[in-house]
Parts: sequence; C-alpha cells; structure tokens
Amino acid sequence: MVGKNETTGVDFILLGLFSSMKHADVLVGVITLIYLAALTGNSTLILLILVETQLHTPMYFLLSQLSLIDLLFISTTVPKMVKDFFLGKKNISNIGCGTQMFFYLMLAGAECILLTLMACDRYVAICHPLRYPVIMNQRVCQKMVTASWVGGMSDAVVQTMYTMHLPKCGHKEIDHFFCEVMAILSFSCEDTSVYKLAILVTGIVLLLIPLAIIFSSYTVIFITVFHMNSPKGRKKALTTCSSHLVVVGLFYGPGMFTYMTPGSLHGPRLEKAVTVLNSIIAPTLNPYIYSLRNKDVLGALKKVLERCLS
Repeated sequence: MVGKNETTGVDFILLGLFSSMKHADVLVGVITLIYLAALTGNSTLILLILVETQLHTPMYFLLSQLSLIDLLFISTTVPKMVKDFFLGKKNISNIGCGTQMFFYLMLAGAECILLTLMACDRYVAICHPLRYPVIMNQRVCQKMVTASWVGGMSDAVVQTMYTMHLPKCGHKEIDHFFCEVMAILSFSCEDTSVYKLAILVTGIVLLLIPLAIIFSSYTVIFITVFHMNSPKGRKKALTTCSSHLVVVGLFYGPGMFTYMTPGSLHGPRLEKAVTVLNSIIAPTLNPYIYSLRNKDVLGALKKVLERCLS
C-alpha cells in the first residue's frame, strides 16, 4: 500500500553543481570547454587506433575501449547539466533519472574492470613478452572487453532497479548534478540503512579487489623492468606503465575517498567536487595522458594529419 506521504508522478529536481555559486555562468563555460576537450581527445584516440594498423595491438584495443567508456561516461552527466543551466530547468523525469543512473553506474563499473584488465595486459607484455601474442590474442581481448561491459551492466541493473522502485517521499530535491544513488535514497519512504551499508561494503570490495590485482601486477612488472639490460626497453616500459598508473589514480582516488573515509567528512559540496574529478576531469585527461608521451600514438597522428593535408 502506498504511504500517505509518498509522492508519485513527480519529477526529481536536480539542484545542480553551481546552485549557490557566484559567476556560475563562467564555471559552466569552463565545464563546457572541458567537455569539448574530452570529446576531441577520446574521439581522436579511438579513430587513430581504428585506422592505423600499427596501433592494432591488444594494448591499444583495450585503450580504445577505455576512451569509448570515458566518452560515454562524461556524456551521461555534462550535456544535461549544461543544457539545464542555460534553459533554467532543474527537473528530470523518473525514467530519465533511472536511465542516467543506470548508464553512470554501468560505465563506472566497466571502467573499473577494464583498468584492472589493462594492468594484467601490461604484466603479460613485460613479464612474458615471448608468450604475449599467444596469451593476449584477439579472442582473449574481446572476452576482456565483454567482461568489462557485462560486469558494469550487471551491477547497474541491480542498483538502479532497487533504488528507483523504492517509494519516494518529500520534496524529491537531489543536491547533485545527476541522479546519484545515495541522493535518491535520502528521500525514500522506507528504511534504507541496510541497503546503504550494502552499497558501501560492495564499493569497498569492488575497489580493494581490483586494486590488489593492479598492485600485484605492477609489483612484478617493476621488478622485471629494473632487471632489464636495455635502457631503451626499460624507459618504454616505465612510460607505458606510468601513464596507466596515473589514470588508475584519477579513477580510484575519488572512489576510495567516497567509500573508505568516514561519512561525516562528506558534505554535499565535497561530494560534488570529488564526483567532478571522477566523472568529468578524469575522462578528459585520460586520452591526453596516454597520448602525449606515447611515440606510437603521436606518430600515428602525424601520419593521419599528413594524409589529410596532402
């Protein structure tokens, strides 16, 4: 039976990222430029890996999937946030809210799994170079990508369905710039304390297991690298690994803050700032982190530009 205080058929109200900030229009402009940089960087990297045969390797195939995830990830929240700001709208329908939540959770989960598998790819490439073409064949790479998407989708389906089917009471204002799970649970008519605890525990587990795999992989990688006789090979290996570790830090850092620090430290402003780092800044920087110090990518870009200008 529906409780008397439950609100039905009412849109959610997104208070946004700049609800109480001065010069919000300037900040929205900056966010828009960041979004355009993310579109440019990730789209360029995907196209380069697609058209240049020298980049048709397992590492770059996985990297193209990371760029695709980042492109979709930032597009899940930023376009609506910018549009709503300039149109003066704050509402989002129940279906729209559930859809946004689903894609956000799915893409976050897929990136978490993919970054872990990319560390395993680097482990095989550096520690078992002779067996690398056999171990990391096309079929294995496709299974890795499939596992990333299916894993992210499975988590998103469960969380979204449960969260959106809970009865909602009160004003239904979300103090965020997208439909975030914890914000939705805050005005549920039912006691969700057990579910919130389950989300936190699951988040910690999903952080610790991938981080343990990544840490173990890179421990063995660094031991192998420092025993290399070739300075050139050592430098190339460290450059590739350092790029991946920076990307891992940008993605997992905010997650560790959210799930592994006391809830009393999480004010609404700080929560939104951490989410911006995770869902806007990281997807924008990732393609540039991988590209600027990568001679293969820069060489491929130079070839494509020369063909286009000739």
